[in-house]
Amino acid sequence: MAAGLQKRPADAQRIERRIGRWLGRYPGAERLLEVSVCHDSAGRATGLQIIERSERADWAQQAQGAYLLRTNYPERDPRKLWKWYLQLQQAEAAFRTSKTDLGLRPIFHQKTDRVEAHLLVSFLSLALWRSLEQWMHAKGLGDCARQLLLELDELRSMDVVLPTREAGELRLRVVARPEKPLAELLAHLGVELPRLPKKIENVVPKIVPEKTQDPVDQDPSSAN
Repeated sequence: MAAGLQKRPADAQRIERRIGRWLGRYPGAERLLEVSVCHDSAGRATGLQIIERSERADWAQQAQGAYLLRTNYPERDPRKLWKWYLQLQQAEAAFRTSKTDLGLRPIFHQKTDRVEAHLLVSFLSLALWRSLEQWMHAKGLGDCARQLLLELDELRSMDVVLPTREAGELRLRVVARPEKPLAELLAHLGVELPRLPKKIENVVPKIVPEKTQDPVDQDPSSAN
């Protein structure tokens, strides 16, 4: 960001808000760093001045504290307890999948069958998530399934609609050729994309949650 401002000055207030959000997101760094914006004669931001308060590092390490887990299970191996705790977090995250990844919120259940259906969907999503992690681990790609999904999000497809006299509209789905890094990842996973168009029938409109982007982060200088 500092290098980008040296090449292209930007609005100082916008840069200060970005710095404030970053420091607020990482309170540990906020205690150890002091960041100030350099201005030119017109009041625009031209760079950053970052001062590291090394004298606060020792106190920051001692003040981190400890993480306490309470359980009623008589297990003395801390590694097993921590592993079970992470599995519990994954189960809780499965309930939040409908709100985050699917963009369905809020969901109010007032009937027993609706609650049971939600539990079933959450359990199935957790099972699929665990299967994806095990598949990645077997391929030597770690077990961060969400990062894999972010990479696969770059895949693009397009529907070509051709009007015909005999059968009405003919819809063909075409998958775009991925970029080289994504193509190498798919090859490592053993996934082959279809090379020929596929005929699609009984099309259901797709509802995709909108991806919002902070207008501040759209500043061209942020690329540096």
